[in-house]
Amino acid sequence: MADIGELRKKIDDVDDNILELLNRRAELVKEVGKVKVQGNTDFYVPTREKEIYDRLMKNNKGHFPNESIRAIFREIISASLSLEHPLKIAFFGPQATYTHLASLKQFGHSADLIPVTSIAEVFEEVEKGGANYGVVPIENSTEGIVTHTLDMFVDSNLQIVAEVMLEISDIKKVYSHPQPIAQCRNWLAKNLPNIPVMETASTAAAAQMVANDPEAAAIASEFAASIYDLKVVKKRIEDNVNNFTRFLVIGKKSPDKSGSDKTSVMFAVKDEAGALCRMLEPFSRHNINLAKIESRPMKTRAWEYLFFLDMDGHISEPHVKDAIDELSKICLFVKVLGSYPRNKG
Repeated sequence: MADIGELRKKIDDVDDNILELLNRRAELVKEVGKVKVQGNTDFYVPTREKEIYDRLMKNNKGHFPNESIRAIFREIISASLSLEHPLKIAFFGPQATYTHLASLKQFGHSADLIPVTSIAEVFEEVEKGGANYGVVPIENSTEGIVTHTLDMFVDSNLQIVAEVMLEISDIKKVYSHPQPIAQCRNWLAKNLPNIPVMETASTAAAAQMVANDPEAAAIASEFAASIYDLKVVKKRIEDNVNNFTRFLVIGKKSPDKSGSDKTSVMFAVKDEAGALCRMLEPFSRHNINLAKIESRPMKTRAWEYLFFLDMDGHISEPHVKDAIDELSKICLFVKVLGSYPRNKG
């Protein structure tokens, strides 16, 4: 059996090699940055990141878990981007919310993450150039669509750049935002039937309140617990353990085709018999899979409805473009919100 000291020396040698390679990568990244400046191209390229993750996980033949590889290279890429051009990311805050966690998952700790107080302010920061990108929630697998985000796309020219899927699973109890309370209703009724549940502005606000009250507890993320130095009493108390929230990264330009993409569109129709059926016919003719369709009344016109639709494919693909062109001819209006790499979690 090998001596532990010898094994540790071998690990040190590997770590030194990793460090040398990271610095070699950093030099190459700086050269890429110069080329991007000369060519006036985007510094953040989601399709390129997807290529890196997919290639590394495909080539991984050892014992190192693929998800750990993704997490490590998320931080390597984040640090590399900071060498090229530090990214400013506005997110619907405050810190330690799930939107903050989604921002970290997408951009890493080297990005400048800026918490703002509303979804509208996220859009405003990106539109005015105060942030390169924004992160906003769009839907939850249990509670459904975030209508405020959907409404912002009506008048905004921003595009969807990427999507982030975040499992909402490590939560606790009692003070919380209304949505987690709803998601844990059964557990609360069974385990804390006589304890009042108080609503707060966010899960992070709940955690912050609990940090100053030793007799209170919160339903919040484990990340919030670490920020506010709280003890995790109970995990996975939600009624549906397969509970995900989807977030959108918004920016001024959608990325190029990655090979596994989604396209999101918004369109409006009059409330009349067969209207929606006619709207969906172009996608059927072009054999396009629809991943999601949501509707809500338009705020500005009575009895007219706004639809938010996700489809497989990229707007640069002829069959996708043709279907949307056909849709445009029979709708009150159609707006392409962006094409972006599909996120599988």
